[in-house]
Amino acid sequence: MVAVDLNMSFAAAANGLTVGLNGPTHLTGNPRFDASLPGSWLVDLSHVDLSRVRINDRTVDGDRLPSPFTPKGDRPEGPAWHATPTVAYAVELGFDVAPIKAYVRTQTGRYLDAWYKRLRDAYVETMADMGVTTDLGGQEFLDAMARRKQVDPTMALLETAIKATAKGGIGKLRQRSRGQVPYYEPYPALKRETWRPDIRAAVLANQRVGLHRKLMKTAAAADLYPVSIGTDAIVYPSSGPSPLDVLPYTPEGKPVPGGFRLRVSPGMVKHQGTQTVLWAEQQFEERGGVFNISNLIKTDQSAGEGE
Repeated sequence: MVAVDLNMSFAAAANGLTVGLNGPTHLTGNPRFDASLPGSWLVDLSHVDLSRVRINDRTVDGDRLPSPFTPKGDRPEGPAWHATPTVAYAVELGFDVAPIKAYVRTQTGRYLDAWYKRLRDAYVETMADMGVTTDLGGQEFLDAMARRKQVDPTMALLETAIKATAKGGIGKLRQRSRGQVPYYEPYPALKRETWRPDIRAAVLANQRVGLHRKLMKTAAAADLYPVSIGTDAIVYPSSGPSPLDVLPYTPEGKPVPGGFRLRVSPGMVKHQGTQTVLWAEQQFEERGGVFNISNLIKTDQSAGEGE
C-alpha cells in the first residue's frame, strides 16, 4: 500500500479562490445557484448519485470514493448548508441543484492570492535549497525528497514552519476566543476583521472537491481506487513500493491529465510512505474499531495530516 500526500493542500486550494469582500446578502425563495457568488447555500444534494458518473467518456464508480459533499465522506441525507465550491462541483458533475436559500457576498475578489503566492515562493525556494527543484519528476524527485533533510537540516525545519504557517493561516479564519462567553455578551471574535469562517469554509470545500476530482480522474484513467483517504493523504493498493508503481501515466510517459503528479509544487504529491497489507491487518488487530490507516503510513514523519 503506497501513500501519497498533497503538498500544502489547503494553501493550494486558496489559490485563485474567489471570496467575498463585503457583508452577506440573504437570498430567499429558492434562489438560482450562481457559482460566481461565494457564500453558503441551503440545498439538498442527497439525489446526487456518483455510482455511474462519466469522466472522459469512462464510467467511474463514485460509490467507491467518499462523498465530496460532506466533511466525513458520507452521502448527504437532506438539505444542508454547502459552500459555493461544493455546490458548483455537483453542477460540474452534471446534476441539477435547487437551493432553498443562501447567504452570499456580492462584492468578490481573489483575496488570498497574494498570501498563497508568498508562501508558495518561500516553500519552493526552501525546497530548492535542499536540492528538490520544480524541474524534477519521477524517480529523481523521489530521490531528492528522500535525502533533503540530510542536505540541510536547518532548511528542513524551515520547510515544516512554512507548511505550518499555511495550515495555521486557514485555521485562524475561524479561531475561537478563549474561555466561555456569557449568552448575553456579543461573541468577541465578531469584532475581528480577520474572523472569516466563510472564507475558511470555502477553502476547505475547494480542497475537498479538488481532491475528489483527482480521485475521479485517476479512477477513470486506470480503474484505480484508494483503500484509505485522509485529509490530504491517499493510499492506493500497489504491486510495488513506489508511487511510480501505482500512479497512472499516459502511453507517452506523462502523468494522467487531471490526476496526481509527483512534483514539489503545492497541490502536487509526494511519497508519504509504504506498508504491506500484512502490516495493515496487524494494525486492525491491535487497534480494533474504526481508524484511518492513511494517517499511519508515514515513511516521512514531516508529512502530516492537513499539511
